Amino acid sequence: MAIRASTKPTQADWSPDARGQAVLAAVIKEHLRTGEPVASRSISERASFGAGWSSATIRNVLAELEEHGLVEQPHTSAGRVPTDKGYRFYVDHFIGDARLSRADISAIDRGLGLQPDAFAQPSKLMEKVSHVLSELSENVGIVVSPPVADSRLEHIEFLPLSDGRILVVLVLVSNVVQNKIIRIDERLTAEELESAARYLNAEFSGKTLQTIRAEVLALMGEEKALYDRLLRNAVLLFERSVEGGEGETGDVYIDGASNILAKPDFSDVERLRELFRTFEAKSRLVKILNECIAREPVFGDVHVVIGREHSAPQLQSCALITAPYRLGEGFVGGTVGVVGPMRLEYARTMAAVNYVARLVERVLREAAHS
Repeated sequence: MAIRASTKPTQADWSPDARGQAVLAAVIKEHLRTGEPVASRSISERASFGAGWSSATIRNVLAELEEHGLVEQPHTSAGRVPTDKGYRFYVDHFIGDARLSRADISAIDRGLGLQPDAFAQPSKLMEKVSHVLSELSENVGIVVSPPVADSRLEHIEFLPLSDGRILVVLVLVSNVVQNKIIRIDERLTAEELESAARYLNAEFSGKTLQTIRAEVLALMGEEKALYDRLLRNAVLLFERSVEGGEGETGDVYIDGASNILAKPDFSDVERLRELFRTFEAKSRLVKILNECIAREPVFGDVHVVIGREHSAPQLQSCALITAPYRLGEGFVGGTVGVVGPMRLEYARTMAAVNYVARLVERVLREAAHS
């Protein structure tokens, strides 16, 4: 499966010439392979370009790349490593078509075990997706489910309980079922509860809970709601059913956080601790993912944020690759993604994130229509 790169340049201030690009690509490929600083001699021995280039020639090119911030020298007399700016140039200009191998596609499909009715509960799908992304990338797989407020209503039921309590059953288009127990001042009969549910289902089925709530609040201000008992019951019950949930984010599923413990890229213990705190803070993590999605996509629907491009300091040694999945035309349901060090397999990871996002879309849409 291929996704084609945008041709929009991102390094408008300075761009290496063909020779500089060849050396930068060689540094990045070697560093991705070894994790070590790359010496000019190593490039000269391994590179297939520039026959006859000496180590001195390559050193001059490396010095130019370093001057413009695409590589850096971690220690005096050491080789060079790519910077976040170097990786950005690599992602924007070198990758071309990001393709998944047949083996990777088979591994994803096998890991998810996609079969009819396998994911009657979408949470099971989200858990498996985060695990598969983690396994494939050997980094951290993240999935965010749609916020409940943005979910579309399939139907609603109200069931009377003891002591005047009412069980609300919200069935959403994405096959999510939510139960909530509410209490209102006035006792309603089972028939009145059923009539209120019929009204809400007839008027609002297919709309998001956020949209319905706005319309219900508008109805509450109308004079008709003061005199029409059915309408009054319906709007009161719905308002109480979704009360307090408008600011909630979707659930976050994280797998493979332990993968990064052994990576030399995260040798700074305090920075690693801050990264794990970010994984634990759901609202902060969702905010970071939303900021990533707000950026211009690099490949198809895939967004990439690298190093100091992150607004969150705790992620400034990381790369974040995400893609949204949609549950309807123009309706973003949630996000899938991978977090890892800047030294990761960008092309393969971007292709995997894109493929999985499209797979999640298909599974949830099929579940909604089953």
